[in-house]
Amino acid sequence: MTLSGLFTGTVAGTVGLEEELLLVRRGNWLPADVAHVVAEIGDPRVKQELPACQLEIATSVHKNALDAVEELRACRAMVAAACGPELAAIAAPVHPLVDGPVALSRTDRAAGLGARYREVMGRQLVSSLQVHLAFGDAACTLGVYHGLRNLLPELAALAGAAPFAAGRDTGLCSVRPVIAAQLPRQGVPPAISSWEQYADDLAWAVRGGAFADASEWWWELRPHIRYGTLELRVLDVQATVDRTSALVRFVHALGAGLADLHCRGELPPPAPTWRIAENRWAALRDGVRGDLLDLHTGVRRSTRGCLHTLIDVAEPYAPGGLDDARALVDNPPVEHLRALGPDRVVPWLAEVFSGV
Repeated sequence: MTLSGLFTGTVAGTVGLEEELLLVRRGNWLPADVAHVVAEIGDPRVKQELPACQLEIATSVHKNALDAVEELRACRAMVAAACGPELAAIAAPVHPLVDGPVALSRTDRAAGLGARYREVMGRQLVSSLQVHLAFGDAACTLGVYHGLRNLLPELAALAGAAPFAAGRDTGLCSVRPVIAAQLPRQGVPPAISSWEQYADDLAWAVRGGAFADASEWWWELRPHIRYGTLELRVLDVQATVDRTSALVRFVHALGAGLADLHCRGELPPPAPTWRIAENRWAALRDGVRGDLLDLHTGVRRSTRGCLHTLIDVAEPYAPGGLDDARALVDNPPVEHLRALGPDRVVPWLAEVFSGV
C-alpha cells in the first residue's frame, strides 16, 4: 500500500493516546526498574519503554476524545495498583532529581539504539503525551500536518510542565525539549511537499543507515506510517488525568477545525522551519507568560492571547466546550510545580498520579 492509501484508509475524527511514565522508589524518589511491574500488569496497553525506569500506556482508538482519556485513566489505575507499597508511578516530563544517563531496558531495540546514539540515549529520560489524530484522507492529513506544525509553539507553551532537572530549577517552563535535542530529528519537523517526498526521505535515511526505521523520525509532529495518523509529540506529559483531558480535547477539536479549513482551502501556507523553531524556543522558556511572533509578519503577540484565540476557534468542535483548556492558560500547571520545588514535587506527583 502507498503512503497516500494508508492515510486515506483511516476513520476520520478518531483519536488515540500514548503517555510515557516513570517508576520511582518511595523514600528516595529515584528511578526504579519497570520490567516486573509491566510483567505483573500483563496488559498489552502497558509496555516498557527504552529507559529501564520508563513505561508507556497506549490506548485503543476512539471516536470521542473523552473515551480515550477515560481509558488512559483506567490504565493509570492499573499501573498504580501494580506498584505496591515500595514503588510509585509519576507523570513527569523530566525526572526532577536525576542528573546524567540512566540504564536502558534489556531489549534488543534499546541495545541497538544505545549502540547507535551512545551515552546520549541514556540521557533521554523524557516523557511526553502523544496524541494520534486520523483524518481519513491523505491530502487532508498533509494539510493538517502543516497547520499543526505552525502551531507547535502554542501547544508546547500550554503543556509546559518541566521546570526542574538535576535537582535545580532551570528557569525554563520545560527543559524536556532541550534534553531531547541531544538526539537528531527533534523539534520542529520539516515541511513535507508530498507523500512521495516523505517516502523518499525515509528511504534515504534507512538505506544509508542513518536510522533503522521510521520510528526514529522523532520530530514533535510526524505522520505515523504504521497507524495512518498524525502523531503530535510536542506535549509534556501531565501530572493528572484532568490536565491531560484538557489538552487532549483541545488538540482533538483543533485538528477537526484545521481539517475543515483544509476542505475550504483556507489553511495558511507552511511557515519556514526556523521561524517556528524561534517561537518554539520562546515557548519552552516562558510558557504561556511569554510572547510569540506572527509567523508571516513578525508582529509580537502574547502567548496567552494566541492560545485564547485558538481555543475560541476550536471550541465549536469540542462537545462540552473548552473551559478546562482556558483554565490551563490562566493558571499554568508549571507555576504550581515550581512553587513545590524539586524536592517536594516528586512525592506530590506520586500522590496525584491516578487520583484525578
